[in-house]
Amino acid sequence: MKTIFYLSVLLLINFSPVSLSQDAIIANHTIAKLSLLPDEWIDSAKANLHIAYGHTSHGSQLITGMEGLVNWKGAQYAFNEGGTNGALDIDDYAFPGASDLGNPDRIAWESATRNYLNDPANNDVNVVIWSWCGQVSSATETDINTYLDLMNGLENDYQNVRFVYMTGHLDGTGTNGNLNLRNEQIRNYCLTNGKILYDFSDIESYDPDGTYYLDKYANDNCDYDSDGNGSLDKNWAIDWQNSHIINVDWYDCSAAHSQPLNGNLKAYAAWWLWAKLAGWNSVSGIDNPDENSLVNFQLFQNFPNPFNPNTSISFKLLKRNYVTLIVYDQLGNEVEILANTLLAEGYYEYRFNAKNYSSGVYFYRLQAGTEFSDSKKMILLK
Repeated sequence: MKTIFYLSVLLLINFSPVSLSQDAIIANHTIAKLSLLPDEWIDSAKANLHIAYGHTSHGSQLITGMEGLVNWKGAQYAFNEGGTNGALDIDDYAFPGASDLGNPDRIAWESATRNYLNDPANNDVNVVIWSWCGQVSSATETDINTYLDLMNGLENDYQNVRFVYMTGHLDGTGTNGNLNLRNEQIRNYCLTNGKILYDFSDIESYDPDGTYYLDKYANDNCDYDSDGNGSLDKNWAIDWQNSHIINVDWYDCSAAHSQPLNGNLKAYAAWWLWAKLAGWNSVSGIDNPDENSLVNFQLFQNFPNPFNPNTSISFKLLKRNYVTLIVYDQLGNEVEILANTLLAEGYYEYRFNAKNYSSGVYFYRLQAGTEFSDSKKMILLK
């Protein structure tokens, strides 16, 4: 166990910055908010984007969520194949020859994409997005590398098209399951190489209040284990819907394999991404919808504090960086590493579960490259 000594302040270790390429665009739970969608950039997306989407049932959550949003909020969010009457142009189920990223196999989608883009009838298409069904759960590291390599080849050969990467949907295996490991492989590649990612599984890992469920073995239906006994005994989406007002806080839609609220979040994230691809110069993951930019790095006080045994630690990044978030005890002993990864600019929240630790004073420290570090105190009371 590493020890860091305290005098009057916590002594901090600096990490070397990571050299990164152009900024990645990451559509995740931090931006899945209707309040973040700017009308002028929704209009710009409708005027300028021509999207081809390949998917099966899980990927349909984007489409059914978007359809429900039209029913709720009207023509501002309209879409159809061809973009008639001022709607967004989405060619749904676009690609003959493959159904999704793993059907009929893990490579057919790539040749189907090439055939589609080589057809003069589709020469206006400037965004291509494919989804997985359940195939990431069984994928090997090599399988995901094949996917990433094929995507990179398409980007090199069709430089006027924006290609959107995708993670796989939740399967109830938690943070240490193969699904999350492979999704992390996709995320890290996208962050490191400046790609566009629709983070499907991250969006369904959080409720609209930012409560995290992946560590509670949440699945695609939004079921989760509330008490750690191995049984998926609650459903975060149904609970949230029941405690909020339909057609005020959320809307009904037919999200395959899931709940309406999950479809809502998928639609918000999709429209955020369309606005970004149309040129909207926003940040990803704003914790205050009225902010237009991140003005600094910031580490927030954990909440609740004091706590027993769970608390949330959140922070804001000015730009993409390599981040560590570590919890220490009062003597400076490293207790738990909550984050040790590349993150895009934005707002993040991590959960700390102290059920195995004794009451007392703890510290948490955020380090973002060599540009920012801060520490705060929290109290565990049992």
